[in-house]
Amino acid sequence: MKNLQYKEIQAFVFRLWEREVTEEKISEKEKELLEQWKTSVEKDLGEHYIGESRERVLFSLEPYFVSTHISHHSTPFKKYFFRIAAAIILLFTIGGLLIYHSFFKADKYYAESANRKVMLADGSVVVLLPGSQLTVEKSFPQDTRVVDLKGDAVFMVAKSKKHPFIVHAEGFSTKVLGTVFKITQTGDSKTVDLYEGKVAVSYAGTPVAYLKPHQKWTNFGIPRTAAVISYKTEKTSYKKLPSLLSLSFNDVMLKEVAEVLQKNYSISIIYPKEFAEKKITADFTGGSTDENIEALAFILGLEVQKEKQTYILK
Repeated sequence: MKNLQYKEIQAFVFRLWEREVTEEKISEKEKELLEQWKTSVEKDLGEHYIGESRERVLFSLEPYFVSTHISHHSTPFKKYFFRIAAAIILLFTIGGLLIYHSFFKADKYYAESANRKVMLADGSVVVLLPGSQLTVEKSFPQDTRVVDLKGDAVFMVAKSKKHPFIVHAEGFSTKVLGTVFKITQTGDSKTVDLYEGKVAVSYAGTPVAYLKPHQKWTNFGIPRTAAVISYKTEKTSYKKLPSLLSLSFNDVMLKEVAEVLQKNYSISIIYPKEFAEKKITADFTGGSTDENIEALAFILGLEVQKEKQTYILK
């Protein structure tokens, strides 16, 4: 079957279908092929579309189903009638499938073992990293340019002040007017790196974050957590040093909050074990390390004792 041309496949399936509806004997193998083809069509079209197609077909054939039209004719006429019906149904199904694929089904682009460059209709360019998938609806671009991303990709978005470009990733979205940025998704960890322009990142349970060039948004792999990190180039070594600009938690366990604070502030935090799974909501934006730890202790109803780079909550 795989080696046959598409038109030959149509003819082959039509012949099987014709024999089935006229009650001609078909082999078990032919029945199996018919069932496989039917399953494939239904999977591609969807129940709603198939239902509409069936209604149209039955409505068109309704005048022919009057019993007197068939009962007074011979068996050859009955077979001839059912062959016409089979042809009409097949025409609707195959024609509908072709229309669906041509005008409605979304385009999907995959990057398997190497990067893949995708040119979009608005002039935007997407570089998919290995293992990633981009889904673009046939209606793209509309007033709002929307695509769906699984995995990692670099976006070079064509500028348009009137038509925002939105990337729906796994659990969060990035909105831009025209810019260059990278989305990385590894398990629960989500990041957006901005190289040029401006973007707005929306993530459930956290405030919308607005990035400028050389800034990164990340959730550190923790739900309802968001941070913006700035990367400034050091004049002497030319290395990019990270600086935490904002950090917010919404109903997140203390042990996860403490882990993020320790890693980003290069400190140690000691707290009572019974508080480890206590959930807190806090916004550590603009304060110094001391101020933020004091705020954390206040939320927990604890006091802070500092010893060099270690903070003891008790």
